[in-house]
Amino acid sequence: MAKRFAAFEEDHLRLIAEQQMFFVATAAPTGRVNLSPNGMDSLRVTGPNRVVWLNVTGSGNETAGHLRLDPRMTLMWCSFTTRPVILRAYGAARTVHPRDAEWAGLNGLFPPVPGARQIYVLDVDLVQTSCGYAVPFYDHVAERDTLRRWAEPRDGAAMQAYWAEKNGLTLDGFPTGTPE
Repeated sequence: MAKRFAAFEEDHLRLIAEQQMFFVATAAPTGRVNLSPNGMDSLRVTGPNRVVWLNVTGSGNETAGHLRLDPRMTLMWCSFTTRPVILRAYGAARTVHPRDAEWAGLNGLFPPVPGARQIYVLDVDLVQTSCGYAVPFYDHVAERDTLRRWAEPRDGAAMQAYWAEKNGLTLDGFPTGTPE
């Protein structure tokens, strides 16, 4: 049965720590809803109502564009192992770019990742658990190194050029703020 919480509890933090992947959903007031899987060592719960996650370069940049128009964000974790549970965190998020004063401190929460593009700070106003009875079992084999191998040889100028070409607009044409 679904349960609601005002903040993360210890059991929620254990579940998050056990997961190799999480999902993020955002939407602008109009246009497409975005739902993206995320992995790597890119997420920190920094308080009972705050999550910080490092976003790396990808083929799109929907989350950044959506948050410029509407701060709503949902994060979701599914247990693919023994615990049949789904955990969601709802709230308002903001984007921190490498050019922002907060970047250095927040980026220091994570190991160095080539292609780091933004950091999102989510202020959580609702945590919800629900059954994961229909979520299948999966075994985590390994983290992919594809992004790291792709990004490592690109210097700052090459990454900025890629962002300008591929990450400047959402699918619906909303500016993402990357690069600026």
